[in-house]
Amino acid sequence: MKVDEFKKEITLLSVADLKEKLNQMRKELFSMRLKAAVTHLKDHSHFFKLRGNIARVLTVLRQKEMVSKQA
Repeated sequence: MKVDEFKKEITLLSVADLKEKLNQMRKELFSMRLKAAVTHLKDHSHFFKLRGNIARVLTVLRQKEMVSKQA
């Protein structure tokens, strides 16, 4: 999934859905780290992509929380 598509997708999600997606992505990152420690991974660039997507979700989540506090 391209970055622009991912940004559009996460901006449409609610706060609860963003938290769920964040937990899911963190679990995926954890399992990837375990697999990398035990076996050889074919594509290490997925680590960077996943961490970037986690940061994007955190940013959108923070923005939505700030908007809800101001309202």
